[in-house]
Amino acid sequence: MAEKKSFFQDPNTLFGRLTAACVQEWDAYVSHAFVKKLGNGTLPEACFKHYLIQDYIFLIHFARAWALAVYKSETLTDMRAASATLSALLNMEMEMHVKYCEGWGITRDEMERTPEARANMAYTRYVLERGLAGDILDLHVALAPCVVGYAEIGARLLSDPATKREHNRYWNWIALYSGDEFQKLAKTAAQQLDKLAAVRMTPSRFENLVKTFRQATLLEIGFWEMGLNLQT
Repeated sequence: MAEKKSFFQDPNTLFGRLTAACVQEWDAYVSHAFVKKLGNGTLPEACFKHYLIQDYIFLIHFARAWALAVYKSETLTDMRAASATLSALLNMEMEMHVKYCEGWGITRDEMERTPEARANMAYTRYVLERGLAGDILDLHVALAPCVVGYAEIGARLLSDPATKREHNRYWNWIALYSGDEFQKLAKTAAQQLDKLAAVRMTPSRFENLVKTFRQATLLEIGFWEMGLNLQT
């Protein structure tokens, strides 16, 4: 019996088709040196702290993108789904991020005073631009490398024999994104892509969605590079 593919690789889904069309970029993203060093616990602490601070700034703009998703939605069902994600970001995830950062000696005030890195700005503004210029499907495709990508990264690290679990200061991060709650969220996001595509997709449109997905993935790679090389 053939091995059942995970929802990350399912060729019957839009997400699976997008990753298959951008296989080199996608592999460079989910297997980046930053990710591998998280797994084996060798990432310098300064790099992780830089990433955490910039991720706080990223979450602010990520929330703006989900607010745009509410506006771009054409049905109450889609509006409620985007609104629920926005509420979770503003009222739960950001506060959880602040508390997590406090464990690393990073205060909210420090994060709010830190200038936004160029790689952060490039990625978040690209997502917003695609949402403004296109429709709700364009926006969700631009968001997918982050939402679903982190789940794949978490799942890969969890199953990787090279991942260090004991005495790995980054294990909590790995556990979060490999955990059932985030995996379920990512699967829902992938399913939402298919729901949106069912009424908006045409054969000629796929190539444009691939361009958006590829660019967003490249900008995610830039985010890892920013953290690894302490770029501002």
